[in-house]
Amino acid sequence: MTMKKTVIQSAVAGVLALAMTHGVAQTQQSQGGKEREKCYGIAKAGQNDCGTSSHTCAGKAKKDNSPDDWKYVAKGTCEKVGGKTR
Repeated sequence: MTMKKTVIQSAVAGVLALAMTHGVAQTQQSQGGKEREKCYGIAKAGQNDCGTSSHTCAGKAKKDNSPDDWKYVAKGTCEKVGGKTR
């Protein structure tokens, strides 16, 4: 395989991966036709929805109710359950 072909295949794979993750994020933000929002400070250990400055992925929260970790909740309910929308 030539170097040019390898670079092109890598670029295409990167674009596809980015498109797939964007689709997942959009699905999580409006699930079941209801708007959702990020709610910080309510995620239990290992149950956060995405990365923060201290880790890179969902499910990596180390302690309950960390102010940096968040979960998606129905829009307008975050503060009712004790969280913050930032």
